[in-house]
Formats: sequence, C-alpha cells, structure tokens
Amino acid sequence: MNLPAGRHDDVERDRIVQRVQQAYADGRLGFAEMEERVERALTAVTQDDLARVVVDLPEPRDEVVRLRSTGGRVRRTGDWQVPRVLRIESEYGGVHLDLSGAVIQYPEIGIELRLAYGSATIVLPAGATANVDQTRTEWGRVICKAPGRPRPGRLHVQIAGDLAYGHLRVRRPRGLVR
Repeated sequence: MNLPAGRHDDVERDRIVQRVQQAYADGRLGFAEMEERVERALTAVTQDDLARVVVDLPEPRDEVVRLRSTGGRVRRTGDWQVPRVLRIESEYGGVHLDLSGAVIQYPEIGIELRLAYGSATIVLPAGATANVDQTRTEWGRVICKAPGRPRPGRLHVQIAGDLAYGHLRVRRPRGLVR
C-alpha cells in the first residue's frame, strides 16, 4: 500500500507502541507517561508525529539468536521464546521450527537459514503471514502455504537464506482449516 508522503502505516504504529511499552517495562517511563505516549502514538497521523513519541527513548536492541549445527537437527516446539531474529546454520542437519505454541513478543520476526544439505519446516501460528522471497535453493524447492503480505495485528515472518540441497516448507499447524 502506498501512503501519502509523510504518512505512516499500522506496522510502524505498532512498533512505536511496543517500544513505548518496553520503555515502561524497563523502568524508563512511569505509568502515566507510558499511557500518554501510547495515546499519542495511536492518534498520530504522520511519521513525524510517531517519531516525536519516542525521540528521547533509546533505540531497541535488535535481539538476534544464532543456532549452529554440524550434523544434528535443530528443533524448537512447544512453549519457547522466539527472538526478533533467528539465524540458523547447519551443514548436514534439518530444521523444524514450530511457532504455533511459541512465545513471540514482536509483530515481525526474521528467520535466516544457511543449510548446506538439510531441509527446513516452519509451522506458523494461526493468522500469521510469511514472506519467503529472500530464500534461495539450488536443488530443492520453497513451498509457502501462508499469505505473503503483512496484516495489521498479525505476526509476520520474514524468511531468508540459502538451502543448497534442501527444501523449505512453511505451513500452518496440521488440522487448522484457515
């Protein structure tokens, strides 16, 4: 969607609200100030209005977790904490990431895959979207059964990387109709 010059989108608004709430959780803001800033963010019309809400707050830490494996499988299921960016490198092992029961604090996360001879399966939570346009494979394939564009209020997963001799499958949990 193209916005008029200076306008912002809902994803940016959500990011700013989350940043204000994190500043409150970190003890940088009192409750009343947090409420006032969230209100300003929710009623902001332009990017400049949004920027003024957080101008004096530190930039968010870009949480990145790196997992490496030579021959073993990387598997995360159930109740696990998903970082903002997850980088996985493996020579011969596969990857299975089930996000359907995971704790995800961000409206958008990134998953970067570097797999030489393994394949990856990523299971999304209900309503989530995923973009796999930055994923490349030489001898495998990429299959994504989720919408590719972000939707307001829904998790969006950016998946990128190289799978030389494997495939990537992105899907919803089994038995989920929508």
